[in-house]
Amino acid sequence: MLSRFDWLLDEARLTAQTLIDRAEDLASPTLRLGITGLSRAGKTVFTTALIHALMRGGRLPVFRAMHEGRIATARLEPQPDDGVPRFDYEGHLATLVDDCRWPESTRRISELRLAIDYAPARGGRRTLTLDIVDYPGEWLLDLPLLDQSFADFCANSLALARAAARRPLAGPFLAALDATDAIAPADESDARRLAALFTDYLAACRAETVSMSLLPPGRFLMPGDLEGSPALTFAPLDLAEGAVSPTGSVHAMMERRFEAYKERIVRPFFRDHFARLDRQIVLIDVLSALNAGPAALADLESALDGILAAFRIGRNSWLSSLFRHRIGKVLFAATKADHLHHTSHDPLEAILRRLVERALARAEGAGADIDVVAIAAVRATREAMVKRGRAHLPAIVGVPEAGQHGADAFDGLAEAAVFPGDLPENPSALFDPAHGFNGLSDAAGGDFRFLRFRPPQVERNADGLALPLPHIRLDRALEFLLGDRLK
Repeated sequence: MLSRFDWLLDEARLTAQTLIDRAEDLASPTLRLGITGLSRAGKTVFTTALIHALMRGGRLPVFRAMHEGRIATARLEPQPDDGVPRFDYEGHLATLVDDCRWPESTRRISELRLAIDYAPARGGRRTLTLDIVDYPGEWLLDLPLLDQSFADFCANSLALARAAARRPLAGPFLAALDATDAIAPADESDARRLAALFTDYLAACRAETVSMSLLPPGRFLMPGDLEGSPALTFAPLDLAEGAVSPTGSVHAMMERRFEAYKERIVRPFFRDHFARLDRQIVLIDVLSALNAGPAALADLESALDGILAAFRIGRNSWLSSLFRHRIGKVLFAATKADHLHHTSHDPLEAILRRLVERALARAEGAGADIDVVAIAAVRATREAMVKRGRAHLPAIVGVPEAGQHGADAFDGLAEAAVFPGDLPENPSALFDPAHGFNGLSDAAGGDFRFLRFRPPQVERNADGLALPLPHIRLDRALEFLLGDRLK
């Protein structure tokens, strides 16, 4: 656990960094926007589309500054943090436009800086510097670990692993754990084996047919250059209440490595990046959870509650803003709205609002602005009416990715018209077991089937610049996140 001295030192560092940020903000107004989301939510696509929309415009009627013609230019500038990778906007855009493929998922933190020259509504010219911080949502789920002891971590992790929905996936790890004596002398090969089985269990929970979301420690699934390091070679143990860790024991080794994970990986991310954000959007693949069934939906709800609990949210006074960043606006966005007919977009938002209900209640008391929206940062489908017998059904038309199955197998080349099913108007039908929602785990074929589609064909103009990308409600997201700073 963090000592009082270490806590005070971290707070002093954050205060000093905030003072530096505020001084720079006086010379050049700056907004730090965090973009995150859990696995397969489309963070890279959203970030690319947001940057492209600011630079290239398009049909953005709800984003007032753009719609009213008050944004003169938005240009890329060198990012401020030399030690953080640059978000590869150009490469990701080329993958979407030229290769007609979705770019690779976010696996590390990256940044990009945009300078937005605009005309305020009352006249004149100004520039807003927008620093975009793109990071994996799994890292957010690590932040609660900072306030947990190793014993807390063990109890929480094993309670999840032994839950009915996860126990079959955790079987090999739990079997190895049963054979582990926590007070026996530590052995590196045994530790690596147990950590590998624990990691395999977490990865199995993330598979599309299961779609669990609450999977800390997040770096176990995205180790990067830390793979194989002692800080990522630990696992929860079965510990008796009040158990002590004898020197040189398995317990002592795992506890030491857990603390190293917090201090060397989680805390620097919080201090250097997360605690400096002003606005945040959390992207959520609700459709995958609906595909997987009620256990995945309940797990997603718990994950979202934990995510917002990690935010420092609320409005600062003028004086307090000099010493502490607070996230004044948080947008929860259900992605892949283009995988549904527009008649199901409002129900999708209602489901998301139900998922973040507890988080919304907590935020209201802090004075933060929080909203939910159903979006598709890049729209991959169009709508059509399909005749089935005497009925005409609302459908979506696009090119499903190869390897998926509907009535036929899809080859990734031909268009298909798909009727994914209607979402219930009342989201409680999905959260109450009495309503019989089973997702695709139902042997009868499941309640919904949401396919993955390839990106749309996007042309370039005579200058070689990609035309605006089609979207659903990206302008609403931009207005919520940036609109008040561009008035």
